[in-house]
Amino acid sequence: MWKWIDIPPVWLAGFAALAWWQSAHYPVGLGFGGAWADFAGGLLVGSGLVLVALAFAEFRRHKTTVIPHREADRLIQTGIFRRSRNPIYLADVLILAGLILRWDAVLSLPLVPVLLWVLENRFVIPEEDRLRRKFRAEFARYCQKTRRWV
Repeated sequence: MWKWIDIPPVWLAGFAALAWWQSAHYPVGLGFGGAWADFAGGLLVGSGLVLVALAFAEFRRHKTTVIPHREADRLIQTGIFRRSRNPIYLADVLILAGLILRWDAVLSLPLVPVLLWVLENRFVIPEEDRLRRKFRAEFARYCQKTRRWV
């Protein structure tokens, strides 16, 4: 039952809900500075959505699963995966950071590195372990030429 809940979009939604709650109910008079923060937040959210779309397109093109905790049929090294081994998780972090900026949720800024930590420990490391076991030398070469995040 918990398997469907333990997916990155649920974690992102939970962290975003906390940030929104903090901004709506406990703003403590702090802000990021108005229009520039809205613009920067919009850029981060938009960039995250573009990363997700690019990554999903590669998953579809290579006909392999996008669902965490499942075994991949192929090691994707094309498209956005040439720049980052984890563009969707990177997108989740960018989206949360952008929402925090847009909502002036200053006290929620620590949620960004916490989400990064959760994603890395719950998803990235186990996924990379599975890929390392399945694709061995090919995955090792991929790790040498492509960074985990950016």
